[in-house]
Amino acid sequence: MAIALAPKILLLDEPTAGMSPRETERTAKIVRGLASTIAVVLVEHDMDMVMSISDQITVMHRGRIIAEGTPKDIQQNVEVREAYLGTAA
Repeated sequence: MAIALAPKILLLDEPTAGMSPRETERTAKIVRGLASTIAVVLVEHDMDMVMSISDQITVMHRGRIIAEGTPKDIQQNVEVREAYLGTAA
């Protein structure tokens, strides 16, 4: 419904929560397609999905931004790894 209103920005909160892997893949393709014409801000915990469709990522931990950058930047960020994996290794 939001797309029908021709927005300039679309905010999505956990759009793939509860979806099967196939549904998640299809949703990711739709979101990526939308991002070619409008800005999409996505809050999502499925990191595979986030990494596959994002141009830029902002990572928050305990209410503050700890990293911003491309998916590759985020994957290599020591602070992100420590916060979410418990280790920088």
